[in-house]
Amino acid sequence: MRLWTLATLCTASLLILSGCGAKAPVPKKDAVVDSTLPIVTLTKNGTIVDTNTIALEWAAIDDQRVEGVYIYRVELDAQAKGESKRDRGVKSDYYDTVNSRFSTHYLDEKVEPATRYGYYFKSYSANAESQKSEMTTITSLPQMESVVWIHSRQSMPRSAKIIWRPHENQKVKAYIVQRRTLQEERWSDIATVDGRLNAEFIDKNLKDNFTYIYRIRALTYDGIISKASQEVTVITKELPPEITQVVASTDLPKKIEINWKGSDIVDFLTYRVYRSTSINGSYEAIIDTKNNSYTDVIKEDGKEYFYRVSTIDRDKLESINSNHTALGRTLVKPATPSLMDAKQLNGTVKLSWVTTDSRAVSYIVQKRYSKSFLESSIEDFQNIKNNEFTDSEIEDGRTYFYKIFAVDANGIKSEPSIEITIKVNDKSAVKKPNSTVRKAPSNNVEKKFEQNNSVESNIAPAEDIVIPMQDF
Repeated sequence: MRLWTLATLCTASLLILSGCGAKAPVPKKDAVVDSTLPIVTLTKNGTIVDTNTIALEWAAIDDQRVEGVYIYRVELDAQAKGESKRDRGVKSDYYDTVNSRFSTHYLDEKVEPATRYGYYFKSYSANAESQKSEMTTITSLPQMESVVWIHSRQSMPRSAKIIWRPHENQKVKAYIVQRRTLQEERWSDIATVDGRLNAEFIDKNLKDNFTYIYRIRALTYDGIISKASQEVTVITKELPPEITQVVASTDLPKKIEINWKGSDIVDFLTYRVYRSTSINGSYEAIIDTKNNSYTDVIKEDGKEYFYRVSTIDRDKLESINSNHTALGRTLVKPATPSLMDAKQLNGTVKLSWVTTDSRAVSYIVQKRYSKSFLESSIEDFQNIKNNEFTDSEIEDGRTYFYKIFAVDANGIKSEPSIEITIKVNDKSAVKKPNSTVRKAPSNNVEKKFEQNNSVESNIAPAEDIVIPMQDF
């Protein structure tokens, strides 16, 4: 009998077995043994062995009484270890049925590598079974070795690179990459690299400064999986160190200066500055800079922001920044002056005030009045150095409104004081004020005039003089 290949045996078995639609019979409990039924005999080359399959071939059976063959299998290695069939959940040696006397091949696909199995057979008729055949012992092939060399690259940013030497077995079609961590005991299949000559895999989206363990298994065209390769360990790149010394100014006009200690990492790329209106709020990146300082220009006075700074390396890894926050603030407005006295005297209005803020270097008196039903005027008397002011440009019968502002050396103007209202009833008042911009020669005061043609028509009539003694 010529030696048949494993592929031929597999094909023949599948064709015959797939044609059997009915449920295959199983041995009867109290079966009658008929010694005249033919005993199944394996051919001379009737066994072909692989890692996870065993093919069997027996001599053709011509006895027309025979309906098929019962196949029995004994796991000899399990017996050698002292495991009983009951321990393994097996009630008998019966394994499978070939329900056609014309079939002479069987393929066992439930085989473990490097394991000893014993096979014997019985032919059966409608009412009886033959005597059992001699047991044939077969040892499956050992599991295929994996690749002989594997290597890993360390400290990659959020990734790991594994390389290996291609397998020498021409039947290998792919490689199964397995991974676990130090916290895990079970391996996970994370990728299949197709092609025997492919020898590289890059694992992405990994944790920073984290340890991963890898190994490789080879996969053949007929589904055989090799042993695991040697294990390799990879530690991903850690994040740049935190910026720990962040300070922000609180006394600069219209700006906040942020300073921090520079990073000394070799692959430094840039710093990134973040800003938020609250310490636990949403932070927005406002600048990338290579300097260890930044000036944030802000239009508002007394504006507060919280700042954080991170380091970014050339692999675009960014350090943690949430542990160190600095509060910055632009210079606040000067304190509001408090009006102390306001009176009408000899055709003039005299104002005096006090301030508690040493930053005030000058003052502004703002004068507002209605020229007609649809036209109003606002005049600012600036650069007043003293804490008093005299307005001689008033008209009899008009009502005037005054407010005081303090101004510091940076030109920052305070909030206005309480507005006072004065109704002129002195017949000696000037009949028509001069509305041009001029400097008062006595105190170097600058006067600015502003006209508004959309004056509000609901200004309430005021008493002659309203004098606020203190701002609240």
